[in-house]
Amino acid sequence: MVTLEEKPFFETHGLKNKITFQATELTCEIEKELDTWQNKVCRLWMSDPSLWTNNDENKWTGWLDIPETEINALPAIEIIRNEIQTAGFTHIVVLGMGGSSLFPAMVAEIFGEIPNYPCLHILDSTDPLQIQHLENKIDLTKTLFIVSSKSGGTLEPNLFKVYFYARLQQVLHKTQVGDRFIAITDPHTNLEKIAHDDHFRTVIHGMSTIGGRYSALCNFGMVPAVLMGLDVRYFLHNACQMQHACFPDKPVKENPGVLLGVLLGIGASNGKDKITLIISPGIKALGSWLEQLIAESTGKMEKSIIPVNDEPLGSPEVYGSDRLFLYIRLDTTPDIQQEIAVTQLEKANHFVVRLNLPDKMFLGAELFRWEIATAVACSIIKVNPFNQPDVEASKVRALELTTEYEKTGLMPHPLPICSEQGVHLFTDKINAEKLGIELFTDHSMVNYLRVFFTQLKQGDYVNFSAYIENTPEYSAWLQKSRVLIRDKTKMATCFGYGPQFLHSTGQLYKGGANKGLFLQITADLTEDISIPGHSYTFGKVIAAQAQGDFDQLVQRNRKVLRIHLTKDVQAGLRQLYQWIERALHDGDSK
Repeated sequence: MVTLEEKPFFETHGLKNKITFQATELTCEIEKELDTWQNKVCRLWMSDPSLWTNNDENKWTGWLDIPETEINALPAIEIIRNEIQTAGFTHIVVLGMGGSSLFPAMVAEIFGEIPNYPCLHILDSTDPLQIQHLENKIDLTKTLFIVSSKSGGTLEPNLFKVYFYARLQQVLHKTQVGDRFIAITDPHTNLEKIAHDDHFRTVIHGMSTIGGRYSALCNFGMVPAVLMGLDVRYFLHNACQMQHACFPDKPVKENPGVLLGVLLGIGASNGKDKITLIISPGIKALGSWLEQLIAESTGKMEKSIIPVNDEPLGSPEVYGSDRLFLYIRLDTTPDIQQEIAVTQLEKANHFVVRLNLPDKMFLGAELFRWEIATAVACSIIKVNPFNQPDVEASKVRALELTTEYEKTGLMPHPLPICSEQGVHLFTDKINAEKLGIELFTDHSMVNYLRVFFTQLKQGDYVNFSAYIENTPEYSAWLQKSRVLIRDKTKMATCFGYGPQFLHSTGQLYKGGANKGLFLQITADLTEDISIPGHSYTFGKVIAAQAQGDFDQLVQRNRKVLRIHLTKDVQAGLRQLYQWIERALHDGDSK
């Protein structure tokens, strides 16, 4: 049997990404599970579907070989990079969602603008203000747009393309417009046809055997990284080192991907299913990529490992027993407050796993480690890591709403159950009955929230889904609300902006374990943007996406409220924080 030390330390075969952990009460189970993986690692590398649910998993494991394969594809991408440098492009904008946008967004934030190369931007929101603010940052005539969609039929990037193609037609000769666009998509998609019809500069293919959230190290991730000037050869070289360390010829205790996956899977199987990410500030953007990988891979069949990303750190006593803390430390620039907090968590006997990166360029290795680990964890909890059966329903509902608007000019306008200081509260009939609203004598916002939070039980979590512009000011108030709830209830809290999270954690919220309380936030528009060829606007699209999300949460028996703010969003979020504070205080006193 594999035997672990009380606090094992991993460093093997020259690999510099290290792992240590403390989980004394689960050490025996971890040892037993690792022992079974002595043989299972071979099955993983053979893409044996019986390792998971014995469905079509073997069709989606092309990512296992991609680090070495992609290195061979780099010369062709580097030719495109040289061409756009010669052409004088100063900006690149990736138009994509989920797996097509999260890795480019990560490297853009972590590495910033690289001298002598175009600045990389990401558009993954239908919020009109966010679109306008992006456009204000760029010179349209010197911008290359990358339309990125594996399926070629994703609503948002297709609408972004229509909008910016039309905008360029206003400032350039029509023969110059297509040359400002590149498409990344799987072969034979509708996007590839559009790209040919509109004379795009080029079309770059993805691999049909790699799903979106596993596509960071293939063309969907590497093309934007090369074009922004990142040393992708070194990045992929480190990924290859991790790939080799995860091969089945290594002792399973020294397999960095399998070891991490067993820790995640055994933790979740023992009630520690809230993977709380603590990430060095210099690589903080890694959290959003991990969030999608974990949530969309594990959250189905009423099972899930719930990633808790960017939740402000607290003292050990504010956390419940359902946490597994994952500290990813950048050795070149560690954060002293994180170091202190993690040490305190260990001393309080929380389950803590430490991962060390020697520098940012070892992120490629870390991504591959996590892909292996996620596949292993999914095997342990017995779900298919490569499908997303509950994502499509929200998209279909949003499409129904926008189609109906084009026909009738009407969108749903439900009546609020409470309105106070310009803020409106909505729910559905089923949730209203659960809350006992008909029996209320106190119809204040505070009382509705108080009763809503009384539904929390051990092991639950609270999620904020914000269909508003992503700004530091708005995030700060929502983070304050997360801390308030966490500290008062010991419940994990999650937070994402819509519609981005629909392509990330949306699968988990609808298909995973029914442990969430959902607060959806919408707001009045201060401005809107028309979409050429459609009677609806981007404002109508994001409204339809929010309604579609709400409807699907209700259909899946989730506990959900929608809070609609006025045009002064910051004031509304501040007021919401104050109501939550009073609601939780009143709940303590009753």
